[in-house]
Amino acid sequence: MDLIQIIVLSLVQGISEFLPISSSAHLVFVPSLFGWQDQGLAFDVAVHVGTLGAILFYFRKDLLTLIKDFFASIKQRKLVGKSNLVWGLGFGTIPAGLFGLFLKDYIEIYARSPIVIAATTIIFGIILYLADKKSGAKSEIDITIRIALIIGLAQALALIPGVSRSGVTISMALFLGFSRTAAANFSFLLSIPIIILAGGVKALQKFSGEELVQATTSWGDLALGAILSGVSAYICVKLFMALIAKISMTPFVVYRLILGIFLLWYFL
Repeated sequence: MDLIQIIVLSLVQGISEFLPISSSAHLVFVPSLFGWQDQGLAFDVAVHVGTLGAILFYFRKDLLTLIKDFFASIKQRKLVGKSNLVWGLGFGTIPAGLFGLFLKDYIEIYARSPIVIAATTIIFGIILYLADKKSGAKSEIDITIRIALIIGLAQALALIPGVSRSGVTISMALFLGFSRTAAANFSFLLSIPIIILAGGVKALQKFSGEELVQATTSWGDLALGAILSGVSAYICVKLFMALIAKISMTPFVVYRLILGIFLLWYFL
């Protein structure tokens, strides 16, 4: 990988990971456009470490409160403060974990074509538009285990490239009457365990630590990718949370439709 490829792919990952626009669609299209070879597993892990770091830093104060309330709820055997969110995150991660365990190979074989990605980019863009019309006033405190499981089932659909993990989880939360801010907050928090699980399983199953580095490029390039993806992801999350408090999801819907149509034209 050369410097330009590292910079571009890191920024693409960081910008698209948490926005409801499908990072997989961009990571298929951009390398194809420039004629780049696959960036390799190690680089994928590095940029995901960067985006994970960004979301952990963004929610750093909330996470401390969540952990404190979670252990208090165990001790007192009842919900305490925002401990419902921690339980929700745990149960909400189960569906994607099970789907990934049993269906990942099938999806890799049959659902990673550019045409599938283009179609899902359009279809779930329309779903996001319809969901936005159903947004309500529920906050994170209204998250129950049942609701978390429903949103978790939606998250499992994001194993299909082009769906967008953040897009589909935000859409489901909006359909359930949550506000845009609450839907985005829960979606972003829900990304933490799934990024850890996905990145960890991928690294452990495919390569040892030494082979992981040899499969791509230097530690310095991996570090650069992680830093760039992390910084860009953090900025995007900050801007996104500020914007959705004032505007609808329509700009992201329009972008998805344009991207999906362009992908159909480009790959057909």
